[in-house]
Amino acid sequence: MTAPVFVVDHFDAGSGGHYVLDGAEGRHAVSVKRLRPGEDVVLTDGAGRWADCVVLGTEGKDRLIVQMDSVAEDPPGEPRITVVQALPKGDRGELAVETMTETGVDAIVPWAAARCITQWKGDRGQKALAKWRSTAREAGKQSRRVRFPEVAGAMTSKQVAALLATADLAAVLHEDTEHGTEPFATAELPSAGSIVLVVGPEGGISPEEIELFTGAGAKTFHLGRTVLRTSTAGTVATALLLARTGRWS
Repeated sequence: MTAPVFVVDHFDAGSGGHYVLDGAEGRHAVSVKRLRPGEDVVLTDGAGRWADCVVLGTEGKDRLIVQMDSVAEDPPGEPRITVVQALPKGDRGELAVETMTETGVDAIVPWAAARCITQWKGDRGQKALAKWRSTAREAGKQSRRVRFPEVAGAMTSKQVAALLATADLAAVLHEDTEHGTEPFATAELPSAGSIVLVVGPEGGISPEEIELFTGAGAKTFHLGRTVLRTSTAGTVATALLLARTGRWS
C-alpha cells in the first residue's frame, strides 16, 4: 500500500525537520486515517512539490507530527493533456473529473456547449465549479498524485476555439464517422507541447461548433465503434494518450 497523501500550503519544517500537519488535513490524518508513529505519509502542495515523511506522533485530534527531511518536485508531464469537458447532467460531471484525475489528465476545462442540458449560471455555476475543483483535489490525493489537474472556469465555444488554436494537437471527439473523423488510436501525437481534447455533451457537438473548432485548427476523431458517455469519453481518451505518448512507461 502506498503512503497516503495530504495537502499542505507550505513546507517550512521546524527544528530537526519536524512538521506539524493540522487543520482539516491533520484531523483527517489523526481521527479518520488514525495514523501511528512509524507510518509513511506524503505531503504535497498539489502543484508538483512533495515530501516523503514518517509519522512521529499526534497531538489531540487534529495535529500530526512528522519527520520531513527533504522536499522534491515532479516536473510537469509532456505533452500536457487538457480535456475540454462539456457539462453533463446530474453528478456525471464530478464522475468525469474524478476518473480523469485518477487517470492522469493535466487540466480540465468545463464547456457550456450549445446542446448541454446543464447550464452554469450565477451562484449555481460557482458552486458547481467549486465542486469540480474539490473533486479534482480529493481524487488527486486518492490516486497518490502530487500534481493535481487544474480546473479552469467554464468556457464558451468561442473561448474553447481560441484554446484549440494554441495547441500542438487540437482534437475533437465526434462520433459521426461520416463527417470524416479519423481513429484517435492512430492520430499523430506530439512528443511535447500541449494536446487539447474536446468531449461533447449528451446531445453531441453541433455542426456550428464543429465548424468553429475545425476553423481553429482542430481535427475530428472517433475512439472506436461504440459511443461512450460524455462522462467516460475523456477518461478513455486520456488513458489512450498517456499510453501512446510514453507517459505511462
